Amino acid sequence: MTAATIAPTRLRLGLAALAVSAFSAFATPALARGPDGIADVAEKVIDAVVNISTSQTVEAKGGGSNTMPQLPPGSPFEEFFDDFFKNRRGPGGGSKGGERGDNPPRKTNSLGSGFIIDTAGVVVTNNHVIADADEINVILNDGTKIKADLVGVDKKTDLAVLKFKPPKPLVAVKFGDSDKLRLGDWVIAIGNPFSLGGTVTAGIVSAKNRDISSGPYDSYIQTDASINRGNSGGPLFNLDGDVIGVNTLIISPSGGSIGIGFAVPSKTVVAVVDQLRQFGELRRGWLGVRIQSVTDEIAESLNIKPARGALVAGVDDKGPAKPAGIEPGDVVVKFDGKDVKDPKDLSRVVADTAVGKEVDVVIIRKGQEEIKKVTLGRLQDPDKVQAAVKTDEPAPEKLVTQKALGLDLAALSKDLRTRYKIKDSVKGVVVTNVEVNSDAAEKRLSAGDVIVEVAQEAVSSGADVQKRVDQLKKDGKKSVLLLVSNADGELRFVALSVQ
Repeated sequence: MTAATIAPTRLRLGLAALAVSAFSAFATPALARGPDGIADVAEKVIDAVVNISTSQTVEAKGGGSNTMPQLPPGSPFEEFFDDFFKNRRGPGGGSKGGERGDNPPRKTNSLGSGFIIDTAGVVVTNNHVIADADEINVILNDGTKIKADLVGVDKKTDLAVLKFKPPKPLVAVKFGDSDKLRLGDWVIAIGNPFSLGGTVTAGIVSAKNRDISSGPYDSYIQTDASINRGNSGGPLFNLDGDVIGVNTLIISPSGGSIGIGFAVPSKTVVAVVDQLRQFGELRRGWLGVRIQSVTDEIAESLNIKPARGALVAGVDDKGPAKPAGIEPGDVVVKFDGKDVKDPKDLSRVVADTAVGKEVDVVIIRKGQEEIKKVTLGRLQDPDKVQAAVKTDEPAPEKLVTQKALGLDLAALSKDLRTRYKIKDSVKGVVVTNVEVNSDAAEKRLSAGDVIVEVAQEAVSSGADVQKRVDQLKKDGKKSVLLLVSNADGELRFVALSVQ
């Protein structure tokens, strides 16, 4: 059995070797080892790449001589010491016997990467590299260590700008155009993986505009260049030595590189860095709408072919969209000359547009394109999120309800408003029950939701809803578009099957 298994393997290896030899006779050796010029690029830019060292005072959790020494995240010794001290600790994970010592607060250190963009001492890195740090130091390629000040951060793109006083002439790098990148282009990553210092790796662009749901403006460059812990904040170069991205994230079950790394594209970085240097904060554009995806069912209901754009589910009364005439039910398909394929596209392009700029917004309303002129406002990040306060619900009352679309529906009354805490400004038909396994349940409709419109017509009773549904069935429609409000008046569109 063993011989029978090995023999075909040997044969396959022999054929493979023959195939490689035959190919090598025609292949260019340079292609086999990668592009020329990587060494030249690395030599030119290496002195502009820096290590970022931070320290933070934290409460001590261990006690006595059994406390694990502090190591930079990603250190090769981290796992060894972690296992060693865990094995020596008692059941409590602290000092012997599970007792905890009364140690004073101690400092922890961490290391990341960054790069110099101005010889005046301006450095770009990731926000998570310096977040919550008490002290930040920049370490140059020759080992010189200088204290740095924080200029500004943007948590949504995970970028930060630092400033330090140069002790000597510096080397700076410039940004390239990430929009010109093509799949398969060679790129070079330089950083401080596992606290080893300046390290150069190379790979290709594996994907562009990658959305990994880490933030509202995801549009990462994906690369297979080796990026590990400690590379965060370091630059991703093209073969011209221009920065086309900031290495930020990896996907890895082990914490080491498996060839899936992500960089914030330079197009995003340049806009963020410019504002941080000018204002110390981000001033993003604001349209004043709540948007959702245009599903195939919603597109069919709105006579939009093919499904595309961002569906306006609600308009802020104090936002720029309101005076411009944009309404719930409109579908934004173009903003300031740029196509909008989905809600993420609209969020990114609005955020990147200057506050106060007047732009053309192309919408589809009732199957027809219209152009609205909007002067953008400034997006404000709320400091506090109001949590809904739950109170005991009043005793159930006898209701006159009507069934439609897998829903029990009732006209809004004072008692129902009290029961579901529905604001007085909300008008329509309240949902009192949702049938299990119905299309409405799958679309996450629930008791307390209010149906405001059916097929873009206002309704005030269950009979109104049923009448509209019956008419749509006669017209041969497969689905019906509902405008649904929650108790606070936030709107969304839901398409339900009428079959």
